[in-house]
Amino acid sequence: MIQIGNVILPDFPLILAPMEDISDPPFRSLCKTYGVDLMFTEFVSSEGLIRDAEKSAKKLDIFETERPIGVQVFGHNIDAMLRAVEKIEEVRPEIIDINYGCPVKKVVSKGAGAGVLRDLDKMQKMTAAIVKHTDLPVTVKTRLGWDHDSIVINEVAERLQDVGIKALSIHGRTRKQMYSGSADWEKIAAVKNNPRIHIPIFANGDIKTPQDAKKIRDVFGLDGAMIGRAAIGNPWIFKQIKHYLKTGTILSRPGVQQRLEMVRQHLSLAIRWKGERLGILETRPHYANYFKGIPNFKSFRIRLVTEDNLDRIYQIFEEIEHFYSKSDVF
Repeated sequence: MIQIGNVILPDFPLILAPMEDISDPPFRSLCKTYGVDLMFTEFVSSEGLIRDAEKSAKKLDIFETERPIGVQVFGHNIDAMLRAVEKIEEVRPEIIDINYGCPVKKVVSKGAGAGVLRDLDKMQKMTAAIVKHTDLPVTVKTRLGWDHDSIVINEVAERLQDVGIKALSIHGRTRKQMYSGSADWEKIAAVKNNPRIHIPIFANGDIKTPQDAKKIRDVFGLDGAMIGRAAIGNPWIFKQIKHYLKTGTILSRPGVQQRLEMVRQHLSLAIRWKGERLGILETRPHYANYFKGIPNFKSFRIRLVTEDNLDRIYQIFEEIEHFYSKSDVF
């Protein structure tokens, strides 16, 4: 059992990473269906929240079926972060997560996200202020350090634990690496093995298969797996991992019929959340991922990402179903 504040999670929980323009309510709902244990919202700008920016406020939409859920927030100004936390508390998430890991230039250049890895005193001060400002458990997601010559994650973990965070998720790359190279799980394990550390340590980065998750648990001894890119178009990865950890056997990737059911559900949820026009538009980027690896799909994909009429979209789904009905990928 893993405990974060009042949140009780199973041993070795599977966690959906916060991903911009991906981990919105429709996608989170599907991941929940397939067994994810804990999810986080897309990361929310503190400055956007306190200015009541519509895009930022919309990221706070949480549905009861998603719980337990955390809201991830980022920013560079401590006062703005505290005011944003007050707004986040209004939607009653189970956790507040601070993003100290985003490597994107426009975030880092302002001293937010992974930018704060160059100022550990500020990181500690901001985290301490947030922990004191809320009754909700505070967690952090970060990276190993700024670059290869400044791997500071062990110091970061100790400092943040000392000011009261309840769990730490570590992406096994530096900011300079962005998403290139390989995640270094050994350095994450070194944090877990630090005798001073008693909070849960979750691994993130390059966890792409059930075998990867098992290695994270059994070889590196980490407390849970946070999965991001591997879940895009593949929310059933959580079910696959749990099945493998329990039985040692691999569930096959769903065929076309199952993928169609998932896509229909995703589109329906998106329309219910954003309305028909935006729901159609925001589902488009997901089609290529859901049907990745399906042979002879290109013509269907092009039609799906250009069609605006809902009835015709469902007609395309029916054509896909008919086309592949006699195929071994069905």
